[in-house]
Amino acid sequence: MPTAATPNPLMNLLPILFIVVIFYVVVWMPQRKQMKERKQMLSELKKGDAVVTSGGMHGIVSNVRGPLVDLKVNEETKITFSKDAITYIKKPQDIEQENKVEVVK
Repeated sequence: MPTAATPNPLMNLLPILFIVVIFYVVVWMPQRKQMKERKQMLSELKKGDAVVTSGGMHGIVSNVRGPLVDLKVNEETKITFSKDAITYIKKPQDIEQENKVEVVK
């Protein structure tokens, strides 16, 4: 009576390995790229940059002190934030667009 061939144990691991590779390509690689870009953006933060914080506060950087950033929100008010709270540095065209928006009553 012939015996059945035993399946190769590596073939059982192949689908799991395939899923791990797909997960790496779809999730981890883009996340690492995004973290690298964010770190570079925060390191290039300088006085005069118009920024938006994670809480939605808009302001202009008046001072960068290590991990802290002072934002000027209006003529009299300066607020200190952690650098990590900065989510976006506005581009000049974004600022021009904001100035063109009219308030509808």
